[in-house]
Amino acid sequence: MVKIRMARGGRKNRPVYTIVATNSRSPRDGQFLEKLGQYDPKSAETIKFVNVEGIKSWLSKGAQLSDTVRTLLKNNNIKL
Repeated sequence: MVKIRMARGGRKNRPVYTIVATNSRSPRDGQFLEKLGQYDPKSAETIKFVNVEGIKSWLSKGAQLSDTVRTLLKNNNIKL
């Protein structure tokens, strides 16, 4: 099953999360199928970019959003 979730990057005490489409059985920071966006919780502009068309494409193929990504998109008024 494909999930759209966040992979952690950045450095110690300065995380940057990448929104990715990945196999649900792969590790959090492991291989992914497609990079769909980037989220920086410590900056003023929290979402750096989001590929809305890519997310819609994966959702139409049966992918599921993680609860965290769903909440993040909803709080930033990104309609799917």
